[in-house]
Amino acid sequence: MKKPLTVLIIDDEPQMRRLIRTFLEKDGYLVEEATDGLHALKRLGEVKPDLCIVDVMMPYMDGFTFAAELKQISDIPLIFLSARGEEWDKVQGLKIGGDDYIVKPFLPSELLARIESVLRRTYGRTEKAEILNVGPLVIDTDAHTVTLNGNPISLTLKEFGVLQVLMKHKGRVFTREQLLHLVWGQDHQSTDRTVDTHIKTLRLKLGDSGKLIETVWGIGYKFEV
Repeated sequence: MKKPLTVLIIDDEPQMRRLIRTFLEKDGYLVEEATDGLHALKRLGEVKPDLCIVDVMMPYMDGFTFAAELKQISDIPLIFLSARGEEWDKVQGLKIGGDDYIVKPFLPSELLARIESVLRRTYGRTEKAEILNVGPLVIDTDAHTVTLNGNPISLTLKEFGVLQVLMKHKGRVFTREQLLHLVWGQDHQSTDRTVDTHIKTLRLKLGDSGKLIETVWGIGYKFEV
């Protein structure tokens, strides 16, 4: 049995820490907390997190300063959370070493998807064995396989990523830009057309099950059962 991944939440707001803890633990993560950057630096040795979720605006030591300190001693990935959504703040956070930047308020499902994307890019996989099963279509996220009626389906890495995001969050509409960000990564140079092309090939490979990937005109795509 694989060891659950540990996420360190660094935020000076107790309510925000409780909120994030609730849906991270529900999704199978171990959760530790710190109230500011200084507190987090002291906890790194004892906690040994696989990922940090860092608020930008905190007393004593803000998120950007913490990130700069962290990157001098560790390559632990981190995701910034902030009410500041200006482009300069996002660029600054990524330049400092952040792997993603999420603006508050946010949907829990979006944060979970972003976490999985960062972990996948950093470690190659999320270390969370998970089977996604819808009728004859089955994804084993640990083995990185897709079967249809028991027969293996050959997908490219990006096709697998798109299908995994859509199936994991059934019923939720993702814009093309969100899919690019989650599957291709923060620094992607692809266009919306790239997503459309991958959706088209996915539908062809999945046969009748491809109809479950619905187009939401003017917005993007969703997986609807």
